[in-house]
Amino acid sequence: MTGTVALAKAAAVHVDLDDAEGDVSAAADALAAADHGDDDAQFVVDGAEDHELLWYATQEIPNLVGLAD
Repeated sequence: MTGTVALAKAAAVHVDLDDAEGDVSAAADALAAADHGDDDAQFVVDGAEDHELLWYATQEIPNLVGLAD
């Protein structure tokens, strides 16, 4: 995506746990090489898929970002 999506159009949000940050960042860096057939880069990208995304309803977003009262 290259633009903003109105929250009203979202049905849910998916969030990684903090321990996924390094793997997801490495996967983003390796994605172009993986797309061009680099097997080592594909292994790095596949490693990010080992982390399960957490699912939250849109009304839970304030709690996720620390805006809840």
